Amino acid sequence: MHEVYLDVLTVKVRPEKRSDFDAVVKKMVAANRNNDGDTWVTMERAYGENNVVTFISTRSSYADIEKGSDAFMRAANKAFGAAGAQTVLQGFNNAIASSWSEVRRRRWDLSANAPSDPAAAARLVGESRWVRTSVLHVRPGHLTDVESLLKEIKAARERTDPRMTTLVSQGDSGNEGAEFYVSRLVKSFGELDGALSLPKLLGEESYQKLSKSASEAEERVDTWISRFLPELSNPPKEVVAASPDFWTPNVQMAEAGATTKSKKQ
Repeated sequence: MHEVYLDVLTVKVRPEKRSDFDAVVKKMVAANRNNDGDTWVTMERAYGENNVVTFISTRSSYADIEKGSDAFMRAANKAFGAAGAQTVLQGFNNAIASSWSEVRRRRWDLSANAPSDPAAAARLVGESRWVRTSVLHVRPGHLTDVESLLKEIKAARERTDPRMTTLVSQGDSGNEGAEFYVSRLVKSFGELDGALSLPKLLGEESYQKLSKSASEAEERVDTWISRFLPELSNPPKEVVAASPDFWTPNVQMAEAGATTKSKKQ
């Protein structure tokens, strides 16, 4: 797989401003969709801290990050005018309590049963509804130790459970210390059941050794479950193609309504 960066914005939405937040993001979605703007998928934490929303765009390089930002502003200016675009952005800022921007680098070498090509990766995202994410916070000086642990888990996963995909990314910019993100994308919540535990995956003896190494190399591990929000997303066309009814519900309903009206006429 080619190298991929994840351009990530995570915001904490003010609870009393949630309807305002959703409304302004929907405006951004429409502006970008209708004016060849930027693309992204949006997730909200369902289990973990409440009212935390994350926007993720896939980029091929840092230069591509800049292109995406420029495309977003061009679309907003075209849709709302320069002054209107600033008003929309201010409405977004008014609805959030805090925000955090970061760049993560996809680590295909640490990801288990990873998609074979970009089309398969887009299909994985497009067919998924939930994401379980664990963040490994690495102790200073132990980066290579955690990489070794993840490689061991990857190898065991691919030997034992070839159907289960876990994607690993590493904080590249905007992070406090070294971090690895281990994510599992699933089509249904129930799919989270049945995954082999690490003791069963590795064997008890190997698991005990890995646990000892992990306790020395990791400060802590944070885990949460998020759900995709299609109404607040403007995904790439390859993602939409995997499940258009889910990712563009308003567009599908509008087209269906137009078709029904045409038939009546």
